[in-house]
Amino acid sequence: MLEQRLRLGDKAALAAVFAIHRDRLWRIVKFRMDSRLLGRVEPEDVLQEAYLASAQRIEHYARDGFASPFVWLRVVVQQTLIDVYRRHLGAQMRDAGRDVSLAAPAFSQTTSESMAVFLAASMTSPSQAAVRSEAAEIVRQAVESMDPIDREILAMRHFEELTNGEAAEALGIRAQAASIRYIRALRRLKSILSSVPGMLDDRTDAGS
Repeated sequence: MLEQRLRLGDKAALAAVFAIHRDRLWRIVKFRMDSRLLGRVEPEDVLQEAYLASAQRIEHYARDGFASPFVWLRVVVQQTLIDVYRRHLGAQMRDAGRDVSLAAPAFSQTTSESMAVFLAASMTSPSQAAVRSEAAEIVRQAVESMDPIDREILAMRHFEELTNGEAAEALGIRAQAASIRYIRALRRLKSILSSVPGMLDDRTDAGS
């Protein structure tokens, strides 16, 4: 079994597991990528660096008690993104007005910005496009006001498409608590979007 081999430090098993989850990890990088990195770094570059990092840290999977190989790889990808931010953004990251939070839950401000951009992208008509930037800022500010864990679990479940169990493990909370928080966060998001004309669509349904 791949998971058992991974726990024993088998790098061939790591390559197989990484390949299985590559598309999901790519989606996470795409969602979490800071807009200031556009044109400098491609998601594939981050994934390649993350794979090399996971090979160097393979013993951490068993040592740190991860139940899911995917959740562990997601942690490595996030740590790799932090390293990329530090290399490419440097002083910009120390700008208090545009600081990227490196505390857990990770990427608080970037999460809000990414959610706003993804939601604003649904506004496709010419009249909507004219106000897309303004709408995105309204949503960003509102999402930023949410409880950090609620915001993160919403990002994980709705945008990164993690299962409830994976999100719970990533946040270190019980699965039932994760489910309750997700429902609460989804209701909050719908309330936010309902105040922005043309923003709310069926992708915010709980079953999406």
